[in-house]
Amino acid sequence: MAAPQPCHQLSSLDNVNEISLHVNDSTTIEKTQFEELSADNNEFDYTERGQWLRAAVLGANDGLVSVASLLMGVGSVKQDIKAMIVAGFAGLVAGACSMAIGEFVSVYTQRDVEIAQRKREKKRKSECGTGNVDEEEKEEELPSPGQAAAASALAFSVGAVLPLLAAAFISDHKVRMAVVAAVATMALMVFGVVGALLGGTPVVKSSARVLVGGWMAMAITFGLTKLIGSDGMQI
Repeated sequence: MAAPQPCHQLSSLDNVNEISLHVNDSTTIEKTQFEELSADNNEFDYTERGQWLRAAVLGANDGLVSVASLLMGVGSVKQDIKAMIVAGFAGLVAGACSMAIGEFVSVYTQRDVEIAQRKREKKRKSECGTGNVDEEEKEEELPSPGQAAAASALAFSVGAVLPLLAAAFISDHKVRMAVVAAVATMALMVFGVVGALLGGTPVVKSSARVLVGGWMAMAITFGLTKLIGSDGMQI
């Protein structure tokens, strides 16, 4: 029969067990806090990505859908490859300029609003004596209208050039139309997948949304242009 342990040994064992429990609890709490912090950081990263990803993906998608729809519309009434290419190139240039100007005006307006708001904050802080404002640091945080305009125009051009190149080297009209639709479909799927992966959204849902939207734009443009350009309707 084992001899009973002295009281001081039992007390020591209790202290060790208590310390172990505290360590385990602390480890569990720290692990939980770390997981929550990681989740917050991931969510923050997706939010930050969205600011530049939105302009890039939307710009490329707009260029692709606009020029592909334009080619489908012109191709519904004209079989001449030159007419399709000229119309597509004009759509590329016009769309890129429109995107650049729109983004420039939008970002410049946002910049003016932020500058006015910061001036009011600076005036209020100076009156209250709560401290100085680092103007140089705040100036660097302001968005750049020129960079936003250039990025939007470039993204639009990248998307628009894909169906244009697909149509440029095919002489047969029916094959050309089919290739434009196929290239646009594949590019829409790629844009949808890339946007979903970088933005942290469901891949299938995002790709399907982009793909269906592009198909609808091309189908509507093809149908309405063919209707207006038909012999039965005089303008």
